[in-house]
Amino acid sequence: MSLYDRIYQKRDEEPEGSGQPPSGWAPPPGGGQPGELGGEGGAMFFQRRRDPIMDTLRQRIHQQLISELGPTLYDTRINEQELRQRVIDSLQEALSQEQAPLSPADKNQLVQDISDDILGYGPIEPLLRDGDITEIMCNGPDSVWIERSGRLERTNITFANEAHLRRIIDRIVAQVGRRVDEANPLVDARLPDGSRVNAVVTPLAIGGPFLTIRKFSADPLRIDDLVRFGTLSKQAADLLQACVQGQLNIIVSGGTGSGKTTTLNVLSSFIPDNERIITIEDSKELQLIQNHVLSLESRPANIEGRGEITIRDLVRNTLRMRPDRIVVGEVRGAETLDMLQAMNTGHEGSLTTIHANTPRDTIARLETLVMMAGFDLPLPAIRQQISSAIDLIVEMSRLQDGTRRITHITEVQGMEGDTIVLQDVFLFDFGMGVDKHGKFLGHLKATGVRPKFTEKLKDFGINLTPAVFQPEAFARSGRRA
Repeated sequence: MSLYDRIYQKRDEEPEGSGQPPSGWAPPPGGGQPGELGGEGGAMFFQRRRDPIMDTLRQRIHQQLISELGPTLYDTRINEQELRQRVIDSLQEALSQEQAPLSPADKNQLVQDISDDILGYGPIEPLLRDGDITEIMCNGPDSVWIERSGRLERTNITFANEAHLRRIIDRIVAQVGRRVDEANPLVDARLPDGSRVNAVVTPLAIGGPFLTIRKFSADPLRIDDLVRFGTLSKQAADLLQACVQGQLNIIVSGGTGSGKTTTLNVLSSFIPDNERIITIEDSKELQLIQNHVLSLESRPANIEGRGEITIRDLVRNTLRMRPDRIVVGEVRGAETLDMLQAMNTGHEGSLTTIHANTPRDTIARLETLVMMAGFDLPLPAIRQQISSAIDLIVEMSRLQDGTRRITHITEVQGMEGDTIVLQDVFLFDFGMGVDKHGKFLGHLKATGVRPKFTEKLKDFGINLTPAVFQPEAFARSGRRA
């Protein structure tokens, strides 16, 4: 029996029928007994209190190793495998000198915990290694949640205290040359594998530092993966591939967590290898496979409030770098005007994303963002810019069953009076309902409309067969907008 189990063995001695939860277990949020369903999505969890004795031992050995190894931990001449072995050897030696009655299970757990703290990201390191987890949310030191298969689950992982979580946050943001403190309590960063990181610390974070990590697969998803997942149909995939290769300007829209960046990355994979591609992002997430790719990343202001480089600055500079394609991770401000102008002045085949709930909302949001550029442009002129620049809108949605689907593929056909005309080429059939498990039965269906841009695709030698646009019957005539 491990030391941890012995400390909590008295929970088994609680008298039956006492009506009290077992010792050593914390109740789920909102009350309830251990083992009850709790948390969003009805995830089942047990939350055990951290062992103070093991925490004290862990911290003491951790500090001892930091003192002993010192600069070795930051020596770039030592590869990762060799450094890890040195840390483990030092850990084993330190543990052998401890007088505490540690079982083999205790020792193995301490070695894993301390090595993760020194070389990795502490308690969340196992979550980062788990390929099935897509999001990690630390709501303070005692509450760590994950997203798996589109559902939220609470884990039994905790940090020793707020300072422990803060050390992990500092380590992450320092790797990309950023900082987070009371003067700058909000920060966006990324892990070496491209996973997106957001952190909020005091005084804004009430209840402890908040850390959110959106993981990205080490092996980027391909279009075949999205077809297999049901995100889109094979016919829609053929259409999108033709549109990218035919240099249409495409905007991917959707809500937070709907899969916009993943879809943008998949679309970018269709760009021919002989073109010069420049990507622009707040934090680098795109994983393009072509040979000629230049990645630019915005920079926040320094502690003196100087040195900020915005997405708009990068878009403007990109026009001087002879790009064949411009891929902007997301437009959310004045850079929208510069992006539209680039699309209208010879930089065709550009791609970007935007937050919007429907294709029509995408147009309205683009209008609003252009107005933020500070120029007093009349609305008809803005709409003319948008209708000339954007050829296709791909709408993403995260459905109630946790799946991410393309719900609209919509052509921007131009202006009719003062209105931008949109035409749905593919639509998701919500009318097919859900099964007994709450899973949506619908899929993306062609409306039967052949888009006008197919004539432009022919100029590139791309001929789409009639089968791509073969219409399918919808479960009900009323389609969800």
